[in-house]
Order: sequence, then C-alpha cells, then structure tokens
Amino acid sequence: MNTRSVWQQALNQLAERRMDVLHVDLSRVRFVDVAGVTDLAVTAQRLPEGQRIVLHRPPPQLPRILDHFWPDIAAIEVAA
Repeated sequence: MNTRSVWQQALNQLAERRMDVLHVDLSRVRFVDVAGVTDLAVTAQRLPEGQRIVLHRPPPQLPRILDHFWPDIAAIEVAA
C-alpha cells in the first residue's frame, strides 16, 4: 500500500505517452497485489485503440492475476 500512489502516478504518466507500444521493465519489482494489477488493467483499458503495454520480466503473480481476472485484455502483453 505504501507504494500504490507511486505506481498509480507512473501508470498515469505511461498512459499519457503517444506511442503504439509502451514497454515497462518490471524486473526489479518483487510483488504486485491484486489492487496494483487492477490499476494496470484500468490503465490499459483507457488506452486508445491500437496502443498496448508490454510488460518485461514481471513478478510471477502478475500474469496469473491478469489471466484470472482479465483473460481477454488485449492492451497488455507479458514478455518473458
């Protein structure tokens, strides 16, 4: 919870970029809870058509939460 506002601010800044593909390196992130993944999904759903977020090296629980709650969200791609 103590980093959620920073996470939300970073996602808001990401969503403001006008690039087709937004790359996010999460290799140094150890844990993202359901609330954090919800913030990510909401951000992705707000993106303009054709824009997407590519997550690089996310913590293991993040893709599982995405698959469980947002299995069809096309605006997020998880790269190994």
